[in-house]
Amino acid sequence: MSKRSSHRVAAIVDEGSNPFELGVAAELFGLRRPELPVPWYEFTVCAPAPQVRMHRGVFALSAADLGAAQDADTVIVPNRPDPEAGASPAVLEAVRCAAERGARLVSLCTGAFTLAEAGVLDGRRATTHWRWAEVFRARHPRVDLRPEVLFVDEGDVLTAAGSAAALDLCLHLVERDHGAEVAAAVARRLVFSGRRDGGQRQFIEAPVPAVADPSLGPVLEWARERVAEPLSVADLARRAGTGRATLHRRFRAELGTTPLEWLTAERIRLACRLIERGERGAERIAHLSGLGTGANLRIQMRRRTGLTPTGYRARFGPARQSAPEPSGRGASRVQVRARGEVPSDSSER
Repeated sequence: MSKRSSHRVAAIVDEGSNPFELGVAAELFGLRRPELPVPWYEFTVCAPAPQVRMHRGVFALSAADLGAAQDADTVIVPNRPDPEAGASPAVLEAVRCAAERGARLVSLCTGAFTLAEAGVLDGRRATTHWRWAEVFRARHPRVDLRPEVLFVDEGDVLTAAGSAAALDLCLHLVERDHGAEVAAAVARRLVFSGRRDGGQRQFIEAPVPAVADPSLGPVLEWARERVAEPLSVADLARRAGTGRATLHRRFRAELGTTPLEWLTAERIRLACRLIERGERGAERIAHLSGLGTGANLRIQMRRRTGLTPTGYRARFGPARQSAPEPSGRGASRVQVRARGEVPSDSSER
């Protein structure tokens, strides 16, 4: 019997679900991508009824009943326009069953209310749309709510704050499953250059921007083109025509991070792509990515991905591009716990 190579994703829709979040999930996981060197996802929409009336009169003719969620490796719950109304018992039971068998659970926007009602967020960090933060806290005090962030990755449970953050989280899932190079290719396919991410170890993403400052755009593009060079925060400030303190405030306001953290995150992303393309040697990768030294490369990769360069190569390197990607929660968690145990290049550990 042949081993299934595709990761199954099921999106659960119910009365009132927002079609935008469903569309994001369908675009990321449901569109075939034969140009990519990895097995893509199998995407299914499921619902408690054959026909569901979604938000603003959009109807979903479900391709499957909720039993499809029990065969999925990842179960996605889009938002609900009225979280206080409560999810249907059938949907809650489907979420609980998926959690019990170890599926990866993902909520988009106020879909976090559904996960919380199912009891799978108790004792965990999570986020939801900031407008519903106080209601969420009052209804679900056992959840460690982080309303100031874009999304939270708790390993087997992930939550996105809003509609736009749903795209950030879905691209993050692609990167977690298939690596930075594949995620970058998908972002290019979407003509999406504004991926937002942070640098904390548990993948809690950068705070939601308070204001928009479009004048930073040219500075960011200029820096991305030169990320391998020894750029400093002072260089960015000069390019922006402002002082370092002002630049820091503008980065905090627009991107929710500091100039140095942003620059380091861009360099780590480049280092990951270099590893995926077959580049070897920690010192060389550090030099090519602007991280300076092999020691700094190892520190920053552990901090941002949970993996050493060797562990990252074992998971996403060229030798893995043609191999089936493991499915479900266990594969991701085992890779993190076993980092460095199967070295392919001892100079990178």
